[in-house]
Amino acid sequence: MERASPPLLLLPVLALLARPLLGAPGQGERTWSRFARLPYPQDQLFLYDTFPDGFLWGAGSAAYQTEGGWRQGGKGPSVWDAFAHRPGRDPAGPAGGDVASDSYNNLYRDAEGLRRLGVSHYRFSLSWARLMPNGTAPVNPAGLAHYGRLLERLRELGVEPVVTLYHWDLPQALQDAFGGWSSPVLPQLFSDYAELCFRHFGDRVRYWVTVDNPYVVAWHGYGTGRLPPGVQGGPRLGYRAAHHLLQAHAKVWHLYNDHFRPTQRGKVSIALSSHWIKPQHMTEKNIKECQKSLDFVLGWFAKPIYIDGDYPESMKNNLSSLLPEFTEAEKNYIKGTADFFALSFGATLSFQLLDSHMKFQQLESISLRQLLYWISSEYNNPQIFIVENSWFVSGSTKRDDAKYIYYLKKFIMETLKAIRYDGVNVFGYTVWSLLDGFEWHRGYSIRRGLFYVDFQSHDKKLVPKSSVLFYQKLIEKNGFPPLPENQPIEGIFPCGFAWGVVDNYIQVDTTPTQFFDSNVYVWDVHQTKKLIKVDGVFTSKRKRHCVDFAAIRLQISLLQEMHVTHFHFSLKWSLILPLGNLSLINHTLIHYYQCFASELLRVNITPVVALWQPMADNQELPVSLAKYGAWENPEMIQAFVEYAKICFTSLGDHIKFWITMNEPSVKNLTYTAGHNLLKAHAKVWHLYDKEFRRSQKGKISIALQADWVEPACPFSRNDQEVADRILEFDIGWLAEPIFGNGDYPQVMRTWLHRRNSVDLYNFHLPYFSEDEKKLIQGSFDFFALSHYTTTLVGWEKEDALKYDHYLEVQMINDITWLHSPSRAAVVPWGLRKLLKWVKSKYGDVPIYIMANGIDDDQNMVHDKLRVYYIQNYINEALKAYTLDNINLQGYFVYSFNDKTAPKYGLYSYVANQYEPKPSVKHYREIINNNGFPGPETSEMTCPEETASCPECRFFRSRKSLLVFISFIFVAFIVTVFFITYYSKRVERSYK
Repeated sequence: MERASPPLLLLPVLALLARPLLGAPGQGERTWSRFARLPYPQDQLFLYDTFPDGFLWGAGSAAYQTEGGWRQGGKGPSVWDAFAHRPGRDPAGPAGGDVASDSYNNLYRDAEGLRRLGVSHYRFSLSWARLMPNGTAPVNPAGLAHYGRLLERLRELGVEPVVTLYHWDLPQALQDAFGGWSSPVLPQLFSDYAELCFRHFGDRVRYWVTVDNPYVVAWHGYGTGRLPPGVQGGPRLGYRAAHHLLQAHAKVWHLYNDHFRPTQRGKVSIALSSHWIKPQHMTEKNIKECQKSLDFVLGWFAKPIYIDGDYPESMKNNLSSLLPEFTEAEKNYIKGTADFFALSFGATLSFQLLDSHMKFQQLESISLRQLLYWISSEYNNPQIFIVENSWFVSGSTKRDDAKYIYYLKKFIMETLKAIRYDGVNVFGYTVWSLLDGFEWHRGYSIRRGLFYVDFQSHDKKLVPKSSVLFYQKLIEKNGFPPLPENQPIEGIFPCGFAWGVVDNYIQVDTTPTQFFDSNVYVWDVHQTKKLIKVDGVFTSKRKRHCVDFAAIRLQISLLQEMHVTHFHFSLKWSLILPLGNLSLINHTLIHYYQCFASELLRVNITPVVALWQPMADNQELPVSLAKYGAWENPEMIQAFVEYAKICFTSLGDHIKFWITMNEPSVKNLTYTAGHNLLKAHAKVWHLYDKEFRRSQKGKISIALQADWVEPACPFSRNDQEVADRILEFDIGWLAEPIFGNGDYPQVMRTWLHRRNSVDLYNFHLPYFSEDEKKLIQGSFDFFALSHYTTTLVGWEKEDALKYDHYLEVQMINDITWLHSPSRAAVVPWGLRKLLKWVKSKYGDVPIYIMANGIDDDQNMVHDKLRVYYIQNYINEALKAYTLDNINLQGYFVYSFNDKTAPKYGLYSYVANQYEPKPSVKHYREIINNNGFPGPETSEMTCPEETASCPECRFFRSRKSLLVFISFIFVAFIVTVFFITYYSKRVERSYK
């Protein structure tokens, strides 16, 4: 799934992260500062590794969410049944779990799903009201038989049962008779129920969970009333209910420990749910507020059980009389009543049922890794069993649940990091849930199952989603084992490989220097102490020289510092021809460009020049052309040809590497505009080919933006079709006519025909005449592309804000990828896939990566993300060249400096000063090595290349004459020497 290449020499760095947990219990507060110090971006990279041998992989469900059969087999009503059927209930609210997934009648269906997954355990809950319809005796034999059959089937499959005694569905009779968990009677009643379960099922159960998520049960069941039984008793009643839940759990643990553990040898715990919280600012005060937030949600139950039998000090200090007190005997009774730490983390509590006041004005987050570390530090490094974890997808998602997969991937990878890097003792993981069901307060508006259930169907078949395949393969491999294609390679690029940097537009400053001023000045040494111009007196004007432009020298020196061989920039059409035609030509600017190019050649840097690059203001077109339709207007074609001819004529002796159009944005291009743009490009290419190529000996093409598009679900044919379609619309639209068959991709025509006929759209893709096809086809000398990132796409509509209705595509984000401050994904392997795609589509065409870069942040430490980006994208380019035989000719990093491309530059620009970032040195080292040579890399001696220098042509064409003149000059010097020498000897002899 994930194929991000780790940086070279990364393993030693990551090994430093694997430090064991130190310190005594109660040290969770150090978590935030510890993770703030971890090396960036290495710590955020995807970890390819496997879990420890014997790691438990499972799936889970809860009785009320999936069983249905609410009146079948003698079952009594639960508080959730009563809540769903209460008089006056909002009919628009979530329906209840009367039928849900109908697991009560489809026990073997669910077991088959488990078999298909290959899980080691299955967590499910027993319905108290199904076993004891009134909450107390008598016992319901049908309920005992049902769960007995389920346990027997799990035994046959070799699946370990993890059984929850209470997952929110209290028998309504107990609520009516005693007030539910607000009553001190409940702990004993719960113990009686648990004893029944231990006695009947304990010989087949090794892991027991007493209560699921007591925070939600107490706070929202008896405090806020958001959930059943819906008692709005305020904080006081919520804390009282929690008090009784803790007592009930401890009572059941002691019951098992004293009477059942010796023979059944199982383990008992309580499933505690938590969020994660991060400080708004890394201050001591904010960190303490984060610690308090976790105390109020997780520590509320965890500290009494895992530390000292009492509530966190922060709760006792802030809640005074609201919080019940334990006697010393009760503290001792509760302390230590868990055999492992059962953790629930995900969409049930996070961003949903967490009370906003318990955030204490800090920021909620979904970092499972940091929570695991906090638990280990706070509670003496317990064995942790993740008994519920996942996220959710829309209720309309049926098969390809990409969003769910990537959250699952994130959580599992973070668990792996917690184990391998942080020394956290996690021994099992449970995905939630096995199948779609009733999602509590959200009803059926979301889905969390690996298997899809059509709730409207009669048979309720389980249909595997893409996440089933993902999880199944993950279990088979026991994690994410390293793959050869993920490893960086050693090697070098060919001789003559173009190493370049890009600047959108060079800094143009045509202000004349003092040496170009023809006025005469005198120095007033007596009064003003200044230069005074002498009126009417002038010196003869001299011809302009390139040294008159100081701005050029600075930019050239910075480029030399990088050791690049090529420099790519764009001309400004709007300034060269301000009126859009030949009536007004900016010769000063053209002279400046001539000087810039000649100075580049002088220091052996090849200029790579684009005639036009669309920018924000009028697309960088002359105002008169932008005003009258821009590329919508067919007259633009001839205007562009005339402009190109001026450039070729004036600059062609200095520039041998041309781009007609640099990154025309297909996102902002109409089909008519694209049509005219292609014809303009082709005409300019043919103009150069016929009138200038023979004398100037240059090459010319178009540069297209080409980000990679990957199917969100790699197992989905539908997602693959979407990815193929987007590639054709994003790249093939302009590439296919030029590099392919002279016409637009057939995928585009077919899709637009379908859309226009079905939805009455009027998106007309123009047609080329046969002559136009011949004109456009083959109008290239190389394939130039700009590549920045990779996007995931799917067909299932999940997020309306990221759904393209026109192309029927859902944009998906893999949250395990590195992202820049602007949220651009850093996916090096996408470049290699793109290069292979170009070769497969358009043959063995020479390819130049004309721009590749990432944004940064002023606060980013040491430019590390860009260093990582450049290193790994170039390494993927090397793989494409070495392993895939891609005809790769050059690589250009984007961008030169922050002045012209803020946050993208290799040079920062502050207070009129350019400062090299660390990425400059890193890129220079790669250039000097021509790649990544290793001990096994054979040495390659490349002839030193020199860029073409027009001014030097006179001398190169007259080498014989130069040799003769040099001989005469040397002979003259020797003759003069001997004449002088002998003259002096004669003089001495006469004396």
